[in-house]
Amino acid sequence: MSSEHMQIGEVAARTELSLRTIRHYEETGLVIPSARSQGGFRLYTEADVARLMVIRRMKPLGFSLDEMRALLEATDRLDSGEPLPADEHAELLARLRHFEEAAQQRVADLRTQLARAEEFAGTLRERLTRAPAR
Repeated sequence: MSSEHMQIGEVAARTELSLRTIRHYEETGLVIPSARSQGGFRLYTEADVARLMVIRRMKPLGFSLDEMRALLEATDRLDSGEPLPADEHAELLARLRHFEEAAQQRVADLRTQLARAEEFAGTLRERLTRAPAR
């Protein structure tokens, strides 16, 4: 095994994803191991880990597997190094802009939810401090 390849356990530890989750993402085609060992074990590269990190960051924002796939396809195409027709390049950048805007909106929504949750926890804390001792 090359020093640039990692087995799934190391990838799970680095990405804080479970083995089951990584395998699920493989089954859905979001990330494919770069190689297999002679024994058939999945082997991953740094690029595979980076791809899993994109997925991991999208998940809490509520992006679907199809949305994740669409973003990854766009970034794969933009990062391929192949010359792209101007209209395709513009469409891919527009797709990235759409995802960036959606991510910003979802982050704002989460901040609102967090503020409400903190307000609720504060209300409970106040109530406990005002509760008469028995």
